[in-house]
Amino acid sequence: MSEENKNLGDDPKKGAEEAFDSAKEATKKAKDKAGEFAEEAKETAEEFMGEMKETFSSNENKKVLAGILALILGGLGIHKFILGYHKEGIIMLVCTLILGVLTCGIAGWVVWVISVIEGIIYLTKSDEEFYQTYQVNRKPWF
Repeated sequence: MSEENKNLGDDPKKGAEEAFDSAKEATKKAKDKAGEFAEEAKETAEEFMGEMKETFSSNENKKVLAGILALILGGLGIHKFILGYHKEGIIMLVCTLILGVLTCGIAGWVVWVISVIEGIIYLTKSDEEFYQTYQVNRKPWF
């Protein structure tokens, strides 16, 4: 047995105190590291939220998203909801689903053609022109 281990065996109370002190130190270090990690995670989450808000609120992304959705899912009016035109989105959705059934799909086809035209218009406008037309002046159709 080494001299150090022999001393621990001779005085169990002293060994227990040293172990307790070591455990307290390790606990304190762990708490400090956890606090640092939590602070870092909080900063990262705040950065992520800021970038996400910027991404989803930027006009260019709304323009591209609305244009693509108008081309792909246009008959459902989702692009209208993206731009904040809820009444117009509901009109397109009702025309496609309900009137489409009653007219054997003709109303749905007409709404889809309108949405494809709108999608092309959205994607061909400049960012500034799109912003002025559809977000400042709130022009819901064409």
